[in-house]
Amino acid sequence: MLRYYKNNEFVLEKLDEAVPNCWIDAINPTAEEKQFLINLGIPLDFITYSLDVDERSRIDEEDNGVTLIVVRIPYHMGEDEDIPYITIPLGIILTEKYIVTLCSKSTEIIELFASGKAAKLSTTKRNRFALRILMRATTNYLDDLRAINKTVDGLEDKLYASMRNNELLALLKYQKSYVYFSQALKQNELTLYRLSKLSQFQKYEEDEDLIDDVIVENTQAIDMTNISSSILSSLMDAFASVISNNLNVVMKFLASVTIIMSIPNIITGFFGMNVNFPELIAHHPMTALAIILLMAAVILVAIFIFQKRKWF
Repeated sequence: MLRYYKNNEFVLEKLDEAVPNCWIDAINPTAEEKQFLINLGIPLDFITYSLDVDERSRIDEEDNGVTLIVVRIPYHMGEDEDIPYITIPLGIILTEKYIVTLCSKSTEIIELFASGKAAKLSTTKRNRFALRILMRATTNYLDDLRAINKTVDGLEDKLYASMRNNELLALLKYQKSYVYFSQALKQNELTLYRLSKLSQFQKYEEDEDLIDDVIVENTQAIDMTNISSSILSSLMDAFASVISNNLNVVMKFLASVTIIMSIPNIITGFFGMNVNFPELIAHHPMTALAIILLMAAVILVAIFIFQKRKWF
């Protein structure tokens, strides 16, 4: 799908066709749409790189002045997915007449710009427009990290109460998201530093300040991801040990109960095999009571010993 936008007094207007100095938003374009982009002077490789889900962050330049910026952005798959948050590549292509964004999926970042909610956008200032997209992408990392941390805190509270494996498995999903974010942010960091060295982004002081802000925000996201991931890893290890220890406690308790319940069987079995009860009871009527009292005494002694050793 191709969409065309151009600003009018800092308000983006949707167009029916591409015109000079417009923004072309391409979301999982068809073969015909790819050919249209190629006709605008965009290399096929740039389109392929931007749509490759495994593409790393990078910058590439052609002799005709076309520049490709690929960054990995966060994408929310859904809480029920195996990995709730992943990263996907977003391609930003700068030509002499157009700024083109390519992505395999519709994303919150692009929809924010397309809706006109982002203020002071200018499609004629293509470099600054690209930097605004990069800033929003970095901000989205921070927003998603806060959302993940909030969810993890809720799972932690449930884990304290239940001590089941379900919560640990849920935490593992978000640990994977942290890994995706960490790798993507590190790749983006290298791309941003290289971007800051390009001459076309050093012409205006405002552009230089903006890219410095993007780098700072990206560094903050890296630090936040690393801290959150380390805390979650330690938390999962601690709770896994607690669950294992609780299992040992339960098994110890059941073993103690089994030993105590076997005492009556041992005593009654011994007397049953070695004593003629009818004859013994005929001469000593209190024999049965004495055996019961003996069993009770042995059980009480065993319980006392187990409690002293904290086996109960």
